[in-house]
Amino acid sequence: METILLAEDELVLGKLVKEALERKTYKVLWAKDGQEAFELYRQHQPDLCILDVMMPTVNGFVLAGKIRGLSETVPLLFLTARSETNDVVKGFEVGGNDYLKKPFSLEELFLRIRELLRRRQQDAGSDKKPEQDVYAIGTYEFNRISQVLRCDKESFTLTHKETALLTALITHKNSLLPRRDTLLELWGDDSFFRARTMDVYIAKLRKYLKHDEKLSIVNIRGFGYKLIDEH
Repeated sequence: METILLAEDELVLGKLVKEALERKTYKVLWAKDGQEAFELYRQHQPDLCILDVMMPTVNGFVLAGKIRGLSETVPLLFLTARSETNDVVKGFEVGGNDYLKKPFSLEELFLRIRELLRRRQQDAGSDKKPEQDVYAIGTYEFNRISQVLRCDKESFTLTHKETALLTALITHKNSLLPRRDTLLELWGDDSFFRARTMDVYIAKLRKYLKHDEKLSIVNIRGFGYKLIDEH
């Protein structure tokens, strides 16, 4: 039986979602504020987390960051009543995998949960090589665990998604990083919105790497990106 952490302070909605998930044979841990949710996560290590953005004590974004400090792989699904693009982007920046805007249908929620759990099982069973913790790239040092990119002139603390994208670029250094595959792996789909979001992250990474003229991120139009290291 898979365990789901539900962090939702709206009592009626929380009870409805909890009971619906239990009918689908999931075990549900329901927390009514962010601090309680984090304690439940630490105690039980659930298979998936559903996080409301606006919660007392600790909001969903902060909670996601705390959970990501303990696990890089547990799927995080945000519930939000807010429709601003910046809030959606912020959710992905702190390590979210997907989001649903309120009001939502239970069937859509079930679908998102099944897909997130399926992808996690695929990743767990894959034969991908484990990633390094620290990379040397040109005149930079990149620590994937602390999410810090450092050179002699400056140091940057990256977001979760920036870290994941830079890691992918480095592991494909001087070769093509396929756009669609990366979108599916990091964002869960290859929609136009996700593609534009990835473009924003690429622009940020280019700024971080500007102190080394022999490093560049090239857009291979229609195919993906390539991190060029001329050292």
